[in-house]
Amino acid sequence: MAEIEFSKEEKDVIIQKLQDYFKDELDQEIGNFDALFLLDFMSKEIGAYFYNRGLYDAQAILKRKLDDVSEAIFELEKITGIRR
Repeated sequence: MAEIEFSKEEKDVIIQKLQDYFKDELDQEIGNFDALFLLDFMSKEIGAYFYNRGLYDAQAILKRKLDDVSEAIFELEKITGIRR
């Protein structure tokens, strides 16, 4: 897996959300550098867990859709002397 990277715009939004969270929930002020440091840590150390969860969720959705397609194809099957 490649390292998780964000655009400058995405980083700016995430950093602001981290700063808001620290201020609102923890009554702590953190600067841009500290928030960026925390974002980098989370991306490197925790990001893979979120990434993998997203993959598992996508895989489950795809499996359900493929099961639906398989069922729809099965319903089109004509009756013959051979049953599969």
